[in-house]
Amino acid sequence: MKANELNILALAYLGDSIYEIYVRKFLIEKGIVKVKELQAEAIKYVSAKGQAYYLKEWMEKNLLTEEELAIVSRARNHKGSRHPKNTDILTYKHATALEALIGFWYLEKNFERLDKMIILILEEQVCTYMEKM
Repeated sequence: MKANELNILALAYLGDSIYEIYVRKFLIEKGIVKVKELQAEAIKYVSAKGQAYYLKEWMEKNLLTEEELAIVSRARNHKGSRHPKNTDILTYKHATALEALIGFWYLEKNFERLDKMIILILEEQVCTYMEKM
């Protein structure tokens, strides 16, 4: 079975884990080594609102291929109605779509694309954080 034919929530489940690994590695490479600090910093990167924001940015800037947009569409249109209490259903669906896309790239072994797109998020987060200081 091809990655684009898998259950979309399974792709998102995998993508969430992959994204978390990228964020943790990034934070450790920044020199953060205390677990409590790592947890506090990681939250800034893995929020549903943040993930939804980056997906929308990529779409507005036409950074996604037709195949990637199809994955996003499947994830956003999934019939599930459950979502965390701290976010609305639309934000949650967009965040799930980003995670599904990450899972898709990983299963397709498209590591160059995966690296490039996640680095866009991580670099922008650093710039945004620095601007607020």
